[in-house]
Amino acid sequence: MASPRFVHLHNHSEYSLLDGACRIKGMVQRAVEMDMPAVALTDHGVLYGAVQFYEAAREAGIKPILGCEVYVARGSRTSREARGSGSNYFHLLLLAKDQRGYQNLIKLVTAGHLEGFYYKPRVDRELLSAHSEGLICLSSCLAGEVAQKVMDGEDREALR
Repeated sequence: MASPRFVHLHNHSEYSLLDGACRIKGMVQRAVEMDMPAVALTDHGVLYGAVQFYEAAREAGIKPILGCEVYVARGSRTSREARGSGSNYFHLLLLAKDQRGYQNLIKLVTAGHLEGFYYKPRVDRELLSAHSEGLICLSSCLAGEVAQKVMDGEDREALR
């Protein structure tokens, strides 16, 4: 039985301003070197590198997984009210599993910039519900809602 191969699903490139240092070609090359069959690009709030990433991964013979780490407003994406000491949003990782998912990802990211921009391009649960088909949702990083609930001692809410 062959051992399972690792696929990295949470990567930021130079398009994740102030957060990503990876260059797309270098990231794809490293995935090839590590014998990964696929690799994902999940920049913060943007899809600027999607085409370049897709082409580089296909050229290298690995499956490109297009995604985005979106910012989810705690309330409505249109709210411009500051929240006390915490952030006005959570992080959420979205991966397109097919063409419909990629189209929905584009809709979400665009709406985040045009309708939800308040320091960051934010979406909300209403948008996520309307454009969820074809998307795989992961809990994200420590700034994700599940992790934040656990760190705040709200275990039941994290499970919910």
